Amino acid sequence: MLGANDGVVSTASLLIGVAAASATHAEILLAGVAGLVAGAMSMAAGEYVSVSSQADTEQADLRRERREIAEDYSEERKELAAIYVGRGLDPSLAEEVADQLMAHDALGAHARDELGLTEAREARPVQAALASAASFSVGAAFPLLLAFAGPGPRVIPLVAAGSLVFLAMLGAGAARGGGAPVARAATRGMFWGALAMVVTAAVGSLFGTPA
Repeated sequence: MLGANDGVVSTASLLIGVAAASATHAEILLAGVAGLVAGAMSMAAGEYVSVSSQADTEQADLRRERREIAEDYSEERKELAAIYVGRGLDPSLAEEVADQLMAHDALGAHARDELGLTEAREARPVQAALASAASFSVGAAFPLLLAFAGPGPRVIPLVAAGSLVFLAMLGAGAARGGGAPVARAATRGMFWGALAMVVTAAVGSLFGTPA
């Protein structure tokens, strides 16, 4: 949802800003396509770098935990038992659980219960990058299609109105999925989308050339 929302807002604002600068329809579409590609690549690159840094941190934590287990197994067992006590287990049961888990997979137990690392939450940079690029592209394609369908003076109102409706739908869908107020989320998305479009339209009008 976040990537699609970014795609809609950035691309719609770009199209409107270029249109407000009295660009031709072909120039508007070219700017939109460039914005879609650049935005998708930026999202992918940013997500890849961010998640790669997270993966590096996770691996460093695992190496440190492996070293600590090797150097002081008893202390690490006590540490694990204390975690279980903090979660509500009886001390004797916590020690028994810690003993069994440490015997089975000491590093895995500490990774899961001390560091909060599981296979499901493992950092996957490539997957994250592809997902971000795809979601941005889907969002950006919507205002671009609207611009393609509405040449001439219809570009600005068509892109603006259609994009605001799409933003409202994205906000409502995300809110409904998370159990949050639908109307508030839809209104919020429309407000910030409209603000971005107004600002870029003003900039386009200010620096554009007469038609």
